Amino acid sequence: MKVVVAHNRYREAIPSGENVIVDTEIEQLRAAGVEVVPFQRSSDSIEAMPASRKVLLPISPAYGADAQRDLSRLITAERPDVLHLHNPYPLLSPWVIRTAHAHGLPVVQTVHNYRQVCSSGLYFRDGHNCRDCRGKAFGWPAVKHRCYRGSAAQSAIMATTLAVHRGTWRSVDRYIALTDKIAAHLTDYGIPADRIVIKPNGLPDPGTPEPLGDGFLYGARLSPEKGLGLLLDAWRRHPDGSLGTLRIAGDGELRPLAEQAAAERSDVTYLGPLDRAGMTAARRASAVVVAVPTWEDVLPTVILEAMSTGRAVLGTAVGGIPYLIGSGSAAAGWLAQPNPASLAAALPIARAGATTAAANARERYLRHFHPDVLTKRLIEIYTDMISDSQRVPR
Repeated sequence: MKVVVAHNRYREAIPSGENVIVDTEIEQLRAAGVEVVPFQRSSDSIEAMPASRKVLLPISPAYGADAQRDLSRLITAERPDVLHLHNPYPLLSPWVIRTAHAHGLPVVQTVHNYRQVCSSGLYFRDGHNCRDCRGKAFGWPAVKHRCYRGSAAQSAIMATTLAVHRGTWRSVDRYIALTDKIAAHLTDYGIPADRIVIKPNGLPDPGTPEPLGDGFLYGARLSPEKGLGLLLDAWRRHPDGSLGTLRIAGDGELRPLAEQAAAERSDVTYLGPLDRAGMTAARRASAVVVAVPTWEDVLPTVILEAMSTGRAVLGTAVGGIPYLIGSGSAAAGWLAQPNPASLAAALPIARAGATTAAANARERYLRHFHPDVLTKRLIEIYTDMISDSQRVPR
C-alpha cells in the first residue's frame, strides 16, 4: 500500500501538536510496512518567498496553484492508493481533494479542528466559545470579528474559502474524527455518518517511565484559548511555594503574562519556547502536566505525551480532554471546570495524588493510544476506503 500524506506544517517556532502527530503517524505507518510519500508545505517558508509569490498568497487557501501542479505530478509519478490529508492551510488548500479525485485517488482527512465551519478553527473568539458562523452560507461574523489572524481581509478570504469548498469537504471519502465530539461536528456539517470513523491520535512508546519529578508543567501555545490566564488565576489562590513549582513552556501573545508571573512568584518558572528535547526534559522534572484550554480543544498532544511517559494530567472538562483522561479509579488524572475556583481546588488534589494517577496514565496509554493499536486501525481505514472506491468508480 502506498499513501500520500498531505500536510501544511505550522510554524516550528510555536509548538504544534498537529505537526508532531503527522510526523509520528508517518513513522508508524512506515514501521508497519506502508510506503508513505509525504506531500508537505511549511508556513515557515512564507517569509523567504519572493515578492512575486507572496502577491498570490491571499488566494492560496482557496486554490494554491503551485500545490495542485506539484501534487498532480506526484500522483502521476508515484501512483499511490490513498491521499491522507491533515491541515491544508494556507499553502495546500482543500483543492488538493479535487486534484486527488481528478486522478481517481480516494481521500481521507483527519480532522484536527473545526475549520470546515469556523475560520479560526477553534469555535472560540474574544475569550469565549463562539459558534456564530455555524449554519451560515458565508461566515460574515468571522469577517466582522477578524477571526483569522486578526485581519478582516484575511478573514474574508478564509470565509470565502470555506464557502467555496463546502462541496469539496463533503466529497471526502472518509473522515477520521479524533473523538465523538468531532464526529458530531462533522455530522452537523452534513457528512453522512457512514463516512466518519473515530480514531484518536497516538504517540510512540517512549519506554518505561522515569521517576516522577516535582510540581506542574504547562506547555502550550501562549494564546488565550489555551488557558494560561486561567491557570495563573488559579495558581495565585495558593501561597507561594505551597504547590511546588509551576513550569511554563511555550511562546505567543500571552508571553508577558508568563514572564510577569515568573517575576512575581518564586514558584513560577518561565522556560520560554522549547524544542522536543527541551519539553522532554521539562516533563521529566515534573509530576503533573497541566492542560487547561477554555476552548473545545480536540485532542491535546501534550496529554498524550504526558500519559505515554507516566505523568498524570490535570485538565479542563472541555473538548476531547475527558475522553483522553478517562473517568473513575483508573483515570489518568483529574478534570476541573474551566474557571479559576474549580481549577484552584483541583491543584492540591493533583499534587497529592500524582503517584497513583501516573501509573493509571501509563496504563491508559498502553491500552488506548499505543501505536500498535492505532496504526492497525488506520491501515484498516485505508483498506476499507480503497475497497469502497473500487466498488464505486468516480
